[in-house]
Amino acid sequence: MLNIIAGSKKKAKLDVPIINVRPTSSKKREAIFSIVESKNLKNKSDIYSDGYFLDLFAGSGSLGLEAISRGAKYCYFYEIAKEVIETLESNCLKICEYNNYKIIKKDITKSFFEEIDNPLSVIFIDPPYTLAPFENILHNLLKANLILKDTIIIIESEKKTKINFPYSMKNIDERYYGKTKITFLRLID
Repeated sequence: MLNIIAGSKKKAKLDVPIINVRPTSSKKREAIFSIVESKNLKNKSDIYSDGYFLDLFAGSGSLGLEAISRGAKYCYFYEIAKEVIETLESNCLKICEYNNYKIIKKDITKSFFEEIDNPLSVIFIDPPYTLAPFENILHNLLKANLILKDTIIIIESEKKTKINFPYSMKNIDERYYGKTKITFLRLID
């Protein structure tokens, strides 16, 4: 079981899929949101009430649901594993209102994101460690015009993973937690 750590649904319990998923721990989620909030201080918009979030390889949905609990306007969840989607749907029903999320059942490595109607404030990319589809996903998000100059992209990967990101992006922060690396990207000004 995971818990939401802040916001209107603080301490709400999230189910974790039985099959091979690696939910982001509470410690890492708290660190991620603290960093996102600090990186957004320079912006005039509220990252939550004005924000559209994207949770790729959503699993239990803990990152996107944490954003919803903290006041995010909307979250898109991408997940392909049928057994995982059932848990994700159950968690969304606990945390979300009916009109502030969408679950897209699609292979993200082949997606062009046509289901997304708005530019995104925050993008979470947390694939299984055996995959490293970052370059392709980032390219497709850029091509779909979903990344703005203030969009924060968060990639969770294995510590040793080399992330090749487009030349139009820069690494704004990087943190290590045990065997995990969390990379924060943004478009170059």
